[in-house]
Amino acid sequence: MDIPAIQSALAEFGIDAWLLADFRGSNPLAQKVVGIPPTAHQTRRWMYFIPRVGQPKKLVHRVEAGTLDHVPGEKRVFLKWQEFEAGVAWLLAETLMQTPRPKIAMEYSPRNAIPYISRVDAGTVELVRAVGGEPVSSGDLIQQFEATWNDEQWALHQTAEHVTTSAYDLVWDYLRQQLLDSKTPTECDVQDLIMAHFKRHNCVTDHPPIIGVNGNGADPHYSPERGKDAPIRPGDLLLVDLWCKVDHPLGVYSDLTRMAYLGHEVPQKHAGIFAVVAMARDAGIALVRERFSQNQPLAGWEVDAATRRVIENAGYGEAFCHRTGHNIGASTHGNGAHMDNLETRDERRVLRRTCFSIEPGIYLPDQNAGYRSEINVFVDGEGSVHVTGGQLQREIVAVLG
Repeated sequence: MDIPAIQSALAEFGIDAWLLADFRGSNPLAQKVVGIPPTAHQTRRWMYFIPRVGQPKKLVHRVEAGTLDHVPGEKRVFLKWQEFEAGVAWLLAETLMQTPRPKIAMEYSPRNAIPYISRVDAGTVELVRAVGGEPVSSGDLIQQFEATWNDEQWALHQTAEHVTTSAYDLVWDYLRQQLLDSKTPTECDVQDLIMAHFKRHNCVTDHPPIIGVNGNGADPHYSPERGKDAPIRPGDLLLVDLWCKVDHPLGVYSDLTRMAYLGHEVPQKHAGIFAVVAMARDAGIALVRERFSQNQPLAGWEVDAATRRVIENAGYGEAFCHRTGHNIGASTHGNGAHMDNLETRDERRVLRRTCFSIEPGIYLPDQNAGYRSEINVFVDGEGSVHVTGGQLQREIVAVLG
């Protein structure tokens, strides 16, 4: 662990200390920061306290006294519950002497506003308050030390992006030839094609891609089932959402969505609605670029608001039923700020060296159609904004055009 870097971040965010706590894997975020693998056999509580000034402290149970021996700091071992509670007071003691009611970062979110961060139970929060600390969210700290990418991960993302982008040309060519040969492929046929493409390029994914024909595309998380999947015929509208990462210990995802029409010319009703989605996507990208070019802070909820405003102004607000985007990392949905002012109000800052999706959508099951465009945005260490996913899709692809 880079303790000086954590202490520097505590000073930057105006926080007095970070209290990382876990019980039987209930806080995987703390485990990742401290460097405990999820497969570790742990049955007792532990706490690791990092003050903004001074040395870290460790509180561990006698049965598993070596749990935190791999990280620096003075250690206290408890056995009885009374010793545990006294140990919490010991962890905070020096910080309390320096600052009355210090801000103690924990994996906690007031009112559960951001549930992705809420990993610490209410009782532990009460205990910290009882000894004089004021728990605050560690959301931005988690981003800084768990969700940011190094240069190798950025390079691995670009490699994955070449694979995801090239998959679309493969799919469009396959569908074109199938229709010209008077064949009827299915959603799972396309899914299999993409999965084989990933495998050939040493990429893996946590779930097969979404292949949604017509009304199936109106379900944002539709997943075709073999034997029950829909055929793909001339005149159909197709949504393809795919994601993968290089099969490497540091691999991070590329996650894209594009759309096609199985015909020679895209009907105006489809073209017009997709144009709204594309404008919303571009509004989100523009806001990110504007803020970072001016070195101004940006919260995840603001990106969602910028994209959602475009769709609402076009009269489709009720049809945009999910957040604008999610953090991207080793998991498809990572632990950094999400672009969300719908399901949550994500007030976490968009930090440098993080990546996220922008993927507005309009879903109209009554019209048997769904529309989405998804790209990825990476902000590098200098604040430059990189949009990945190939050339921005501005029109639905006419497969037979």
